[in-house]
Amino acid sequence: MRTYVLKRLIFMAVTLVAITMVSYTMMRLAPGDPIRAQQLGAENAGMQDAAKKETLGDKLLREKYYLDKPAIIGYGCWLRDLVTRFDWGSSIVVGKGAPVMSVIRERIPPTLKINICAIILVYACALPIGIYAAVRRGKWDERAITTALFVLYSLPTFWVGLLLLMFFAGDRFLNVFPVAGLVPDPDKVWAVSYWRVLLETARHYVLPVFCLTYGGLAGLSRYMRVGVLEKMRQDYVRTARAKGLSEWNVLMKHVLRNSVIPMITIFAGLLPGLIAGSIIIEYIFSINGMGSLSILALTSRDYPVLMGLFTIGAVLTLLGILLSDLLLGVVDPRVSLESLE
Repeated sequence: MRTYVLKRLIFMAVTLVAITMVSYTMMRLAPGDPIRAQQLGAENAGMQDAAKKETLGDKLLREKYYLDKPAIIGYGCWLRDLVTRFDWGSSIVVGKGAPVMSVIRERIPPTLKINICAIILVYACALPIGIYAAVRRGKWDERAITTALFVLYSLPTFWVGLLLLMFFAGDRFLNVFPVAGLVPDPDKVWAVSYWRVLLETARHYVLPVFCLTYGGLAGLSRYMRVGVLEKMRQDYVRTARAKGLSEWNVLMKHVLRNSVIPMITIFAGLLPGLIAGSIIIEYIFSINGMGSLSILALTSRDYPVLMGLFTIGAVLTLLGILLSDLLLGVVDPRVSLESLE
């Protein structure tokens, strides 16, 4: 166990260096100039203002952010600062000189909240729906559930989000939910009861959490249904039924545990999503989270912030894969960790 984890951590470190190196090089080769973006604004970051002469301050900024050096040398300097001093650098445009970690730290809570709510709802709903659809295979209600799941899975997130805003927010149809943000208006909830504040806050979460949930719910339900159907055909399930066990005991003790293995594998991709957030959802609902920060950093060519986002996303992805492998070994004793190498 320890040997396996140590080997994986070494492999993750090498992989992380490769990911950040490629990311930094691609970022530097892309058109745009963060120094010009700082002067002209993020919306003009892609424009090259050749008529403007570079000042002494611009040259000092380029030296500070290693933009005066080739890409590979600039990456080496960035990696050296990160390893030796744990210095992620400072934001050029988005944070206006603030440390990268403080800029990212401010945006993590909104993204974390809506994604945790979405993941809990996805798993809480997908598992029983998938089990029910498998048990009722061929019946009319299973066909209705399957059709509904296919329809949900095919709906684009941005289209659903815009429709929800149009029909359930604003003044055009039903003004049930707020249009933007996750925090209630202080003027509406000031000096009111705790439950009123909680209700108003929950209203802000309904639409974005629904948009983050329905696609994953449809996909995981199908995975769960297929997994349950596959296990129900196994010999050990037939043997359990032959022994006289009830269908409920067979399903819960013999089928369900083995059917959740694909769910654990899929979980590896959920961990980075907790922090990375959804760019489309956060943009539509005006949520100041990691998704909107990614857009600002990309359009303004804020290299330090982008490198911070790339690195965090890569670390969480690698940790998610490692965690799913360890959980797989716990759930299924037949799986040897050494066989996963």
